[in-house]
Amino acid sequence: MKKGMSYLWLILVAMFMYVPVLVLAFYSFTDSTTIGAVRGFSMQNYVTLFTLDELKSMIAGTLLLAVGAALIASLLGTLGAVGAFYSGAFSRKVIETANRVPVVNADVVTAFSICILLIVVFGIEKDSYIPLVIGHVVLCTPFVYLAVIPRLKQMDSGLYEAAMDLGASPFQALYKVVIPQLIPGIVSGFLLSITLSLDDYFISTYTKPATFDTISTYVVNATKGAQTEIKTALWALSTVIFLIVILAVVLMNAASAGPVKKKEVSAYESREKN
Repeated sequence: MKKGMSYLWLILVAMFMYVPVLVLAFYSFTDSTTIGAVRGFSMQNYVTLFTLDELKSMIAGTLLLAVGAALIASLLGTLGAVGAFYSGAFSRKVIETANRVPVVNADVVTAFSICILLIVVFGIEKDSYIPLVIGHVVLCTPFVYLAVIPRLKQMDSGLYEAAMDLGASPFQALYKVVIPQLIPGIVSGFLLSITLSLDDYFISTYTKPATFDTISTYVVNATKGAQTEIKTALWALSTVIFLIVILAVVLMNAASAGPVKKKEVSAYESREKN
């Protein structure tokens, strides 16, 4: 009975999370202009999505921003995690506490803070992309840190010192010994950063130039009076993003499961030989 209730609860939670997305995906393949009325099946929404110059430029700009911010955040988050891991107890505690602040803090507060610091204090022009990029890096870097730290804790802490004892310089020990151990965490943080950047609305709204739109800001503005064909094309865009995320998660799980299976096979072969 308890097992059946557990499965039922999992099914209800999954339905709550995925049914709205699946409904949106279904209507993206129809001629309907509103949710609730199915007229006929069509690929016109996807044709509009990939042919309308306004949508193509918006998607390209959003992806460029997301990838660029994710690369910078991955570098800063990884270096911050490595520095904190090899620091003393007090310094590590300070870094961990400082890293939690952007995670817990509301995005709107971060957005206002960046605007005040960069635009008011440093005098950077509002139409510059610098506040937008910095805002997304500030948003993403703590999550890269949180993705890398567990990999460092699983790693043998003596590898770095052992590499230097064998003649490697500090940079060589970091680059050739430590970083390869952190690749899964770095990749996870990078992909999570891309997702966070694509999803962000408040930081993008308050820091972006007036002529630039991300997917999130464009979607919000589109619901306030855009053409019907653009609104329905955004259904197709949501479906494409959802499918890409599913594919990325499947590939990540497959990649992480590969080393585990190899270790299990090696352990089994060792037992057989013994």
